Amino acid sequence: MADPGGLLADQRRQFILEKVRRDGAVRVAELVDRLAVSDMTIRRDLDILARRGVLEKVHGGAVALTGAAGHEPDFASKSTRESAAKESIAQAAAARVQPGSVVAVSAGTTAYQVAARLLDVPRLTVVTNSLPVADLLRATADDRTSVAAPTLILTGGSPTPSASLVGPVADLVITSLHVDLLIMGAFGVTEQAGLTTPNLAEAQTNRAFVSSASRVVVVADHSKWGVRGLSGFAALNEIDCLVTDRQLSGPAQTVLSRTVGELVVAD
Repeated sequence: MADPGGLLADQRRQFILEKVRRDGAVRVAELVDRLAVSDMTIRRDLDILARRGVLEKVHGGAVALTGAAGHEPDFASKSTRESAAKESIAQAAAARVQPGSVVAVSAGTTAYQVAARLLDVPRLTVVTNSLPVADLLRATADDRTSVAAPTLILTGGSPTPSASLVGPVADLVITSLHVDLLIMGAFGVTEQAGLTTPNLAEAQTNRAFVSSASRVVVVADHSKWGVRGLSGFAALNEIDCLVTDRQLSGPAQTVLSRTVGELVVAD
């Protein structure tokens, strides 16, 4: 491993995460020595990584989660993370949806927030592999008396811990469709790996979504940057627009600005 001295915050956290995944555990004192930063800085980094659900903080250090890169939090636990950032991102992303279009909404809590803001877009058709998004649209349709709810197409497939439908059935349905706009979340985003997920089947289903969409809009808050799941499903240069929040670091914004089609930093 290269000399880690002088790393930026995102690079430092990626270094910590890779070391935990490789060695299974790491001590605060060791990281202070290797990274030449304060004890408080390391503990703050571990707090941030623990909130992202990519390691477990313990007394004196951190340990890898069971399955490491294969760990996948459930939908409910992810819903409580970075809620303010997700709301601002969702508002900015929803503004890009045109009436009368066919929109695919992938699984994930930020994508769900976007779907919640599409309920009054006229003549919309929503394709989704997210059970929470489908439940939201069905409940809305039952409550409507005048304005029609978006038309729902649910892909089918096998459910994951994050309440997404994946596998051959989902992939077959998605590849048979043509959608105008894809709203997609990600478990992690890095410059080298692009968009990633810890679930291999979900990665394949996400690839099907990307290939079926005329335009890809990724919604990812700052906590996703520097996190790398087991399987990649899209390179940064395949993204037409990435919507994030103002807490994303300057260096990360610079990388994204030169690789994605458009970077939108929501208020």
